[in-house]
Amino acid sequence: MILANAFCLFFFLDETLRSLASPSSPQGPELHGWRPPVDCVRANELCAAESNCSSRYRTLRQCLAGRDRNTMLANKECQAALEVLQESPLYDCRCKRGMKKELQCLQIYWSIHLGLTEGEEFYEASPYEPVTARLSDIFRLASIFSGTGADPAVSTKSNHCLDAAKACNLNDNCKKLRSSYISICNREISPTERCNRRKCHKALRQFFDRVPSEYTYRMLFCSCQDQACAERRRQTILPSCSYEDKEKPNCLDLRSLCRTDHLCRSRLADFHANCRASYQTLTSCPTDNYQACLGSYAGMIGFDITPNYVDSSPTGIVVSPWCSCRGSGNMEEECEKFLKDFTENPCLRNAIQAFGNGTDVNLSPKSPPFQATQAPRVDKTPSLPDDLSDSTSLGTSVISTCTSVQDQGLKANNSKELSMCFTERLN
Repeated sequence: MILANAFCLFFFLDETLRSLASPSSPQGPELHGWRPPVDCVRANELCAAESNCSSRYRTLRQCLAGRDRNTMLANKECQAALEVLQESPLYDCRCKRGMKKELQCLQIYWSIHLGLTEGEEFYEASPYEPVTARLSDIFRLASIFSGTGADPAVSTKSNHCLDAAKACNLNDNCKKLRSSYISICNREISPTERCNRRKCHKALRQFFDRVPSEYTYRMLFCSCQDQACAERRRQTILPSCSYEDKEKPNCLDLRSLCRTDHLCRSRLADFHANCRASYQTLTSCPTDNYQACLGSYAGMIGFDITPNYVDSSPTGIVVSPWCSCRGSGNMEEECEKFLKDFTENPCLRNAIQAFGNGTDVNLSPKSPPFQATQAPRVDKTPSLPDDLSDSTSLGTSVISTCTSVQDQGLKANNSKELSMCFTERLN
């Protein structure tokens, strides 16, 4: 009996080892033809090498040319092409923001996914690969420059947005691209046309796409204790040209205009994917990833839908595209929802404040979620600090940016209009 039991035990162990050594059978999504995503340019090359895929892709492109989605789906040949392509690498493809062939990649992505969306979706899936990186190192750098942990009196007197501009001037690439967009966006074309808005936006996109975030984030999300600093932060993208216009368009019209351009559409979809308020996370951000939200926000700068700070409040962070919901008719609720994704978004507000304060995300359950509160408007206009100049030994070309407190909707105790002027040496 003992020998029999021992034999059974050895047999069981032998079979167990054999099963562990042999390749496991596909599990989960692999059974259903799951494929790891590739970038859309590469997916297009793979499709072109396969006759059935390439012919169906050509058919789909012809179906999309000059037709709306409903017309396309009414055509059986178009439907068949779309069904085949959903089983191809094109269906799962994604793009990297700033990649060499980004626009081509996005055109390929939307050629598939525009046919799959159910009408005009409020939130569209992002065509970009998910951002898994964190901002730990940049947050630590921001905490040093923001004076976290330093003497509060010294930190209060500091203009962190001015310090960020000076740091940019010390980096050749940052200084060059910043000087370029300031020059282009400040160039008046005629008495009735303040600047070439299209060229200004292009120069801004180049700055935020090509300059490392350790410089751009510090300029865009710097923390402020007074109005002079906050106005410098608001003027980072030169709102008189890049942001403001004579009249505010309807926000849904602005969204529709953005969606006619593959690049703008992609940046907006990426913003919604990474900054949409999530109430199941500590920070109100999807996956508690501030890096993804701040990067998506910066990615929208340089388009008609460019967001910016709405005023010069030093601590009350409110950002918005240049639009309103007037004239929305029966779409007013949807318009307000779209606008509140900017103006009343706890994820975006927390991410901006956290970066400005140099406080990284702490996912430990012992730590309470970061609470960002909107401070009340400051009725008393603070005196301007003495160090508003960006003067460095690097150059002598001076660019001045002025703004009126009354223009920003801020209240001043004195009756005369108070102006803030920032003079910078950039070249």
